[in-house]
Amino acid sequence: MSDYMFILESHLSSAQSKVVAAMQSLAADANVNLFLTGGAMRDMLGGFPIRDLDFSVEGNPLKMAKTLTAKHGAKVIATDELRKTVELEFPSGVTAELSMCRNEKYSKSGGKPVVTPATIHEDLRCRDFTINSIALSLNKASRGLLLDPNNGLADLERRELRCISHYTLYDDPSRLIRLLRYCTRLGFTMDERTKTQYANAREAGMETKITPAAALREFRKMAEEQNSAELVKTLEAEGLLKLYSPALTGAKLNLAGLQKLYKVRQSVPPEVHFHCEPMGLFLYYLLEKLTPREKQAFVKTAGIDRTSVTLWQKLEAKSKKLESDLKSEKLKKASQVFAVLNAAPGDQILFLLLKSTQRIVLDRIKNYFGKYLFLAQTLTDEEVAEAGFTPGTPKFKKAKEEMLIARLDARPKKLAAAAAEAPAAAPAKGRTWGR
Repeated sequence: MSDYMFILESHLSSAQSKVVAAMQSLAADANVNLFLTGGAMRDMLGGFPIRDLDFSVEGNPLKMAKTLTAKHGAKVIATDELRKTVELEFPSGVTAELSMCRNEKYSKSGGKPVVTPATIHEDLRCRDFTINSIALSLNKASRGLLLDPNNGLADLERRELRCISHYTLYDDPSRLIRLLRYCTRLGFTMDERTKTQYANAREAGMETKITPAAALREFRKMAEEQNSAELVKTLEAEGLLKLYSPALTGAKLNLAGLQKLYKVRQSVPPEVHFHCEPMGLFLYYLLEKLTPREKQAFVKTAGIDRTSVTLWQKLEAKSKKLESDLKSEKLKKASQVFAVLNAAPGDQILFLLLKSTQRIVLDRIKNYFGKYLFLAQTLTDEEVAEAGFTPGTPKFKKAKEEMLIARLDARPKKLAAAAAEAPAAAPAKGRTWGR
């Protein structure tokens, strides 16, 4: 095993490891070259939790995606036919992007690129920033081989962001927002040449050439950022937030609310897997101080889809229903509280942590994060199988549910003993806030 494969495996949760193994097997069967790329490599080598898995193949990934949905239960989140890219979510909650290795040629700034299939080396040389242009081979003959044609590893070590070419910010002007997003999330600075390129692009008014689709794509990424408050503050200072709404400035910019959201996100222990669709929460706090007319104008300008609008506008009412359920005196056991919260959307749970004034509700949510989720993750499929049940069968599912109930409702001494043994079994590799 190469050193890089060892580093990868030490950064992956058990669920992510299974997805990587499935991808490797599928690529081998399809006889195509597979690589781990993009954000997954950046986060792994930079020492950050791997939030999403990014795969690139020298071939058409759309056929592979069909197999993943059929054999592994993956759900297609989004597809880009032009770039031959598909976003997937697996039953375990792991999200992954599967892309064709490609060249992109732009005839004009912000325009639709001409996309052609390419080798992995060609693909890496035409990406946005050097830290995103590193790949790790997952092929049998070269597994663990690191590909870094733009010296992105050195930039990771220097904690610098560097554009790959002079045209990076001109070909796709939405990279102006992305650049600031990376600076905020990673705590990196721009190298001197990139600072100059950024200043020149802003002087040329390249932000006005950001297409609505690209702006919306970056907005979704903003919502996924844990510290969205700091990012919004940076974008407002740089004059880029007005691309979405001129009203989002000064006293109407709810930075205090976004900061509270950041703190409650931090309260979720990093060792538990907790999925939360972030868009509703982000919109709720970002737009909280705007007038109804300003909110309506924002939705139209930003191109927010109906599903996201519904998540935002119905968040408070649905959270109150969850709050009522959590106050019920019928919830006498830990397993009952776990069942209610485990079935609830993550955004509603966090909303109650922010808004609820009911002590019993807050205590039950804190126990869910501090104890119940952690204990649930210690119960593995292997443990259930060792008890004599065949994975994938109805009896296996029922047995696992019964074993989990018994573990959650165990007496305090037994509960403490199980928690003490948990670190060896728990897939503790970071939170999942969204896609």
